[in-house]
Amino acid sequence: MQLFESIKHQNEHGQEYRKARELAKIMTYNDFGNFENVIAKAKIACKQAWQHISDHIAEATEMVSLGLGTSKLFPSYHLSRYACYLIAMEADSRKEIVAQAKSYFTIQTRKQEINEQYLEDSKRVAIREQLSEHNKDLAITAKKAEVWNYGDFTHY
Repeated sequence: MQLFESIKHQNEHGQEYRKARELAKIMTYNDFGNFENVIAKAKIACKQAWQHISDHIAEATEMVSLGLGTSKLFPSYHLSRYACYLIAMEADSRKEIVAQAKSYFTIQTRKQEINEQYLEDSKRVAIREQLSEHNKDLAITAKKAEVWNYGDFTHY
C-alpha cells in the first residue's frame, strides 16, 4: 500500500525504517502517548520471539511542529519492517487503517523472507558449483600424478 511506502526511509547502511511518529499519524493515533503503549506491547512481542529489541525498535528523536512556525525535538523511534508488523498486530483493530497495516506489513515481511531464502539458496548453489569445479580439478591433478585408487585418495 502506497501510504506505508510513503514513510519509508533508509539509513546510511541501506536498511529501511519508518519513523514512529509518522506511522502513528497514518494509523490515526493522534496522541503519541497512546501509540507508545502499542510500541511497548510490540517490544514485548519482539522479546518473546527471541529478537533483539534494539535491532527493530531504535530510540531516536524527531522534530515536531508545534504550530506558529515553531518546532521542538521529541523522543521517538526508528522502526524496522518487523517492528511495524508487530505494532500493526498490537494496534487498535477497530481502526480500518490498522487492518490495512496488518495486511501490508504481513505481505512485506513474507516478501522479505522469500527474498532472503532465495539469496541463501543462491549462495548454496554457488558453493556447490565451486566444490564441483574443485573436485574436477582435483581429479585431473590426481590423474596427472598417477594416483591409482582415487576413492582412497579422496577419502583422506
